[in-house]
Amino acid sequence: MKEPGGRPPFNVSRLAGREPTPALAACFSELDPSSPIDYRELAALLACEWVAAPPGVVGLAGGQGAGKSTLGRLIESACANVGLRICVLSLDDFYLPRARRESLAAEVHPLMETRGPPGTHDMLLCREVMDRLRRPGEISLPVFDKGLDDRMGTRRVEGPFDLVLLEGWCVGASPVDEKSLAEPINGLERVQDADASWRRYVNAQLGEAYADAWRLLDYLVYLRVPDLAAVRRWRLQQEDARPEHQRLGAEAIDLFVQHYERVTRSMMRSLPHRADLTVELADDHSIAAMAFRTD
Repeated sequence: MKEPGGRPPFNVSRLAGREPTPALAACFSELDPSSPIDYRELAALLACEWVAAPPGVVGLAGGQGAGKSTLGRLIESACANVGLRICVLSLDDFYLPRARRESLAAEVHPLMETRGPPGTHDMLLCREVMDRLRRPGEISLPVFDKGLDDRMGTRRVEGPFDLVLLEGWCVGASPVDEKSLAEPINGLERVQDADASWRRYVNAQLGEAYADAWRLLDYLVYLRVPDLAAVRRWRLQQEDARPEHQRLGAEAIDLFVQHYERVTRSMMRSLPHRADLTVELADDHSIAAMAFRTD
């Protein structure tokens, strides 16, 4: 079996040091052929790894534009192919409603109005949802509309699920030493957070509500981006899929990514030592290397 152009599949298996199996080939063959081949291979590999002993709650982390949503959808399909019932959650759907973020902007710091950084999600609800999805019963899941920048209704699902997968840019992120917050690392911090109160609040949230949610994770997959330039480039490419009147330009994307930069850089340093699987991405979005945690 070869892809168009003659590229043999299962490069990901070789990177992971695993031999392709008939079950992997069968699972892979059922996945959307228009999706990136490396991500199809990875989704099939993980589903076949997990089918014997599902890890329960899985986190999928990575910088903006890394392909978390694409991989999440492929993992969902691959798990269905091997008989696992999975519910995929996006951390984005747990953004606080706009009115609540506006209140935080008035009470804590003006930058809290911008969705994305830690402190702008309802992590209590996220934790409750992840827990309840593993038990029988119907549950309502929040739905966030990025175009409207507000929460818009719910969707209902029926538990229990064999697997719950939470994908989000800061999944698994941890706080840093507060002393390291003193010096700004970009123009946003230098101009709009001169006293470091916003970044201290964000850091504190990572050590509290977010850490409580991450404790539910049984397995963590980390898509490690090459650098922040790739994040900006890939995030800009994502804008092409949005309605034209809602698209952000390069300058707006650069400012937006600065909200995430400090935590993203921290994750690039720390998560490869803590994630169960670290996937190193190349500039062309292919998978350059993989490392499973062995301890």
